[in-house]
Amino acid sequence: MSERQFNPAQFDGLRRNSLIAGGALLLISLVELFIHPQTFFRSYLFSFAFLISFPLGSLAVLMLHHLTGGGWGYVIRRPLEAASRTLWMPAVFYVPLLLGMRYLYVWARPGAADTPLVHPRHFYLNVPFFLVRSAIYFGVWFWLMRTLNRWSREQDENGDPELSAKLAGISGPGMVLYGFTMSFAAIDWMMSLEPDWFSSIYGLIFLVAQAIVAMSFVILVARRLAEGEPIAAIATPVRFNDLGNLLLACVMLWAYFSFSQFLIIWSGNLPEEISWYMSRANGSWAKFAIVLILFHFAVPFFLLLLRSVKRHGALSFVAALLIVLSIFDFFWLIVPAFEPSVVSVHWTDLTLPLGMFGVWLWVFFGELSSRALLPARDPRLAEVLEHAAEH
Repeated sequence: MSERQFNPAQFDGLRRNSLIAGGALLLISLVELFIHPQTFFRSYLFSFAFLISFPLGSLAVLMLHHLTGGGWGYVIRRPLEAASRTLWMPAVFYVPLLLGMRYLYVWARPGAADTPLVHPRHFYLNVPFFLVRSAIYFGVWFWLMRTLNRWSREQDENGDPELSAKLAGISGPGMVLYGFTMSFAAIDWMMSLEPDWFSSIYGLIFLVAQAIVAMSFVILVARRLAEGEPIAAIATPVRFNDLGNLLLACVMLWAYFSFSQFLIIWSGNLPEEISWYMSRANGSWAKFAIVLILFHFAVPFFLLLLRSVKRHGALSFVAALLIVLSIFDFFWLIVPAFEPSVVSVHWTDLTLPLGMFGVWLWVFFGELSSRALLPARDPRLAEVLEHAAEH
């Protein structure tokens, strides 16, 4: 057990550097907006999909912790709460997407409603209804985030044991609401890029992808926090083994949903369904898919089967690998809608996701430093501390 105490100031350098680097990359990226706006918004969309995975994935994992009450959740509870409170940032970054809709969505362009492709779907794919749905999505997510964080803060202040039951009570319906809203958001923001294609599993793939991003990130943060108290008191190898198992489950679910979608569509062999895979499973995009299969599933899967990896520092390597490959995953899901023939990487495909992440990281560590790292008045924490002392 470490005798070193956590000091929020230790993140000041990282926060400052991430803000400077992220802000600079975003400003540089604006050059492409005036030269090639469609390329800019293409990169912006998949970067936004990556960015919003951090607060929404964290919100989902946080609700899972409140439902199960597992000791693993106390190691990452504060990072999860801090990440969920950054949801306002993706909401701000969402506004430019609305301004660039005509560059992204064929159904949002003038006169599109009269075309054979869009006309049968115009009752759903139209700009006013799209805006209303987006407002509903963000409204639900902000309500869940604020409610969970408010009750957690109240428990820190008064120690009311009933608040644990309230947190668990809202988390069940909250997971259902998150599942529905994020599934429809994935359909609106990403799947409607190709309005002639549909998959009922598409939203689930994004749900699990967000969980992978969030779990990987909070594991990295927890590893850093475990170097000092108070997290060191509960961050035993057993707890990191639990976190590694949960990350393994997410990786397996991602592979299961992705392969199920591929198998169903490919076996059906219907022209209106298989076109989506024709661009992503041929040529250079096929090589891209192989990279995802190997390094977003196969390598993490086999490494996370090893207890020695999950209980020690190698878990950080797996988590970092999954975050990087998640950027590749969102790129593969979204960009072929614009570049179906060949993988075309533009410089904004690098600067925009890194820029958004840099600024987000600055906000995240500010939120993390604003509250105690352990919910000291949670009645279940004593049992977690006792269990940690035995190990």
